[in-house]
Amino acid sequence: MMAERPTQSAVERPDGKGNQALKAGVSAFVGTTVEWFDFFIYGTASALVLGDLFFPEASDAVGTLAAFGTFWVGFLARPLGGLVFGHFGDKFGRKSALVLTLLMMGIATLGVGLLPTYAQIGVAAPILLVALRMIQGVAMGGEWGGAVLIATEHAPKNKKVLYGAFAQQGAPVGNLLATLAFLAVAGLPDQALQSWGWRLPFLASALLVLIGLFIRLHLDESPEMRKVLESKSTVRVPMLEILRNHRKIVALGVGATIIGVTLSYVKTTFALSWATTDLSFTRSEFLVIIAVALIVQIIVQPFGAVLAERINIRKAVVWMIVPEIVLLPLMFVFISTGSMTLSLLGMALATIPTSMYYAALAGILAQVFPVEIRYSGLSMAYQLATTLFAGTAPMVGQFLLNRTGSIWAVVAMGMVYMVISLASVIALVRHDAWTGRDSSGRATPPGGSDDRAPEHPAPSAPSEHADLPGRATMAAGTR
Repeated sequence: MMAERPTQSAVERPDGKGNQALKAGVSAFVGTTVEWFDFFIYGTASALVLGDLFFPEASDAVGTLAAFGTFWVGFLARPLGGLVFGHFGDKFGRKSALVLTLLMMGIATLGVGLLPTYAQIGVAAPILLVALRMIQGVAMGGEWGGAVLIATEHAPKNKKVLYGAFAQQGAPVGNLLATLAFLAVAGLPDQALQSWGWRLPFLASALLVLIGLFIRLHLDESPEMRKVLESKSTVRVPMLEILRNHRKIVALGVGATIIGVTLSYVKTTFALSWATTDLSFTRSEFLVIIAVALIVQIIVQPFGAVLAERINIRKAVVWMIVPEIVLLPLMFVFISTGSMTLSLLGMALATIPTSMYYAALAGILAQVFPVEIRYSGLSMAYQLATTLFAGTAPMVGQFLLNRTGSIWAVVAMGMVYMVISLASVIALVRHDAWTGRDSSGRATPPGGSDDRAPEHPAPSAPSEHADLPGRATMAAGTR
């Protein structure tokens, strides 16, 4: 056993599992980049043009609010996607579910790009827009959990948080590509942008989907899930098992996820609408600000996973969340000056803490559910958070701004989200279900591939889970 320990890196293991782990991580990154690109271009479009095109009879403020409402519909559908594809992925494997989610997302996004507007088909246009957005939401709801698991379940035991960050990295890259796509068309005259220019990013997504499908079709099933399938130990209805025995973990997972997913939409979708409607920024100017912030996120985000692997996990999450309490208000103050330079600085600084936390979040959540219900549990916690908090953030922010006339109401909303997340993630990593850590919260040392049984499983572990890595206290995790 000791002789195997030096060979745990993702590129050196002679059995080829290291290469498979790296391949799985890259595949998770590429696939989620494509999915997030499709999902984010809708958010950008809702802030810039969808209100005028699909809700033309409303005032500017109400039309924007309605467009943000359709934006939220995609989040409303995400728990359904997590439920359906979580069940599918826990019963039949991660790979098949991921191929289906990507195909569904591609079809829905292409459909939005081809959709007639209100001026062309009347009230049927917003109805069809909502339907396509719901399909996007179902696809995204199934995508995230599967992508995280295909990466973390291939990863060496002591690198799960790090490999989970591969899937997380797709979010800022996809968002950046979506922002650049709209930046390319934002300079068009208003008539051209509203007649055909806004459609181009949606239509261009078809090529990215084909690339993503090619990669996923050549991906192996994860070792942990393959073992469950071969032993025929899948759970008949994974969600029922979660509702019976893992409700507390799901609730903590929802709370822990809020800050990781919500502020991104406050700082991009909502802020874009606010800056271009109430302030003096042009579309192109603020899209540049968002693009720069996303580049900063892409660079700094992986360091959150590295930090979480290197030090006490509880200290790591505190260090990654607390600075945002100062930086979020500072960002809005800087944007309100109308200065391009200050706005760039404020957005970039406010991006750093929560993006680092987002990188670590996937690996944390991936280690608190047993493998045979992991896709369902992970997806439900994450997608409920996106539906209840992230998807509503632009809409609630716009409502608060309309009602109070002050951006500080939006800042207060962000502060509440931070407190909930900090308390939840600390409770989560202190819970008995948290695995892969020693009693101090540090990463356990390398000790063999995580698709093998632990050498000395705890006597209290139920026999049907004895071969699952890091599940030494399975019974405690089902309180």
